[in-house]
Amino acid sequence: MSTIDQSGTFILGGHSVKRLGYGAMQLAGPGAFGPPKDHGAALAVLREAVASGVNHIDTSDFYGPHVTNRIIREALHPYRDDLVIVTKIGARRGADGSWIPAFSREELTEAVHDNLRNLGRDVLDVVNLRIMFDVHGPAEGSIEAPLTALADLQRQGLVRHVGLSNATSKQITEGRWITEIVCVQNQYNLAHRADDALIDDLARDSIAYVPFFPLGGFSPLQSSTLSDVAARLNATPMQVALAWLLRRAENILLIPGTSSLGHLRENLTAAGLALPDEALKQLDGVAGSAA
Repeated sequence: MSTIDQSGTFILGGHSVKRLGYGAMQLAGPGAFGPPKDHGAALAVLREAVASGVNHIDTSDFYGPHVTNRIIREALHPYRDDLVIVTKIGARRGADGSWIPAFSREELTEAVHDNLRNLGRDVLDVVNLRIMFDVHGPAEGSIEAPLTALADLQRQGLVRHVGLSNATSKQITEGRWITEIVCVQNQYNLAHRADDALIDDLARDSIAYVPFFPLGGFSPLQSSTLSDVAARLNATPMQVALAWLLRRAENILLIPGTSSLGHLRENLTAAGLALPDEALKQLDGVAGSAA
């Protein structure tokens, strides 16, 4: 058994995927805008991730824009049969790199076709609707119109499965009346745990929860408790943070991103890191101490 196999598996869009996957956001330039600093390194990271057993890659055509999907295609096409590529629509990028809502039927249709073309696919495995009522976090508002547009694209055979990103519980309930929701992608990590109850609710319905910024994103996790536990286990703080997420709930699928082969290998090793009960108890208290 390889290390990544120790992360376990979960059903996503009808496919069994390893619970430790890869997020492609950092393959683009700073702030997920523009080309990568090292194109060759970006290709190498993707190829090693898949060679190591990763079969769940998260991306979006608004990373770059268009950059990460084209790199994924160059690195991995033709794709392995067991590889699930999840993408997002619902936003576009301004000339200054800003994030702009793109919720109209026309914008969503164009985004699906952009993803198909740049990934080199005839159908997209899973498409998350990125909800943009607030760029910085979930905010209430009806998603009926944009999700209906996405469901129509699904009925046309361009999209196999649908998920939601940056969503509230109310929006998830609304969305499930429109189409099957196979995953929810929100911010969640050791210190940011607003979705604790939501994760448990989704687990009961066998819906995947995919935390973005599992290591803190643009503001990396910093905790003396995390550092102390990592030192005792002869691991890095990031490995411990990922291992904690794998233990948190069986429906959690991880997509840590990196543009570094060294960091990729470090992240994948987290699947084999055992956390003693005492360490788990300490780590569970990080969110409270950070509040």
